Amino acid sequence: MIEKHDLHHELPEFEHEIRQLKMSDAHFARLFKEYHELDHEVHRIEEGVETTSDDYLETKKIARLRLKDELFNMLKKVKVQA
Repeated sequence: MIEKHDLHHELPEFEHEIRQLKMSDAHFARLFKEYHELDHEVHRIEEGVETTSDDYLETKKIARLRLKDELFNMLKKVKVQA
């Protein structure tokens, strides 16, 4: 079973902030969309729907992790301000 890494599963404690920032912050919304697309691509590769090299998959996983870190930092700032 392949584990899901979408932000709603990864960061359930930020559900409200994710929704808020997606509507009010264009930069967050763009990064969120990019993260979702990367996560979907990685998931398809891990399930064998798409084939690629291990290096390509690792590059995508690293990019997903960097985006997640950036989004997480943005979410933490909003939660502190609330």
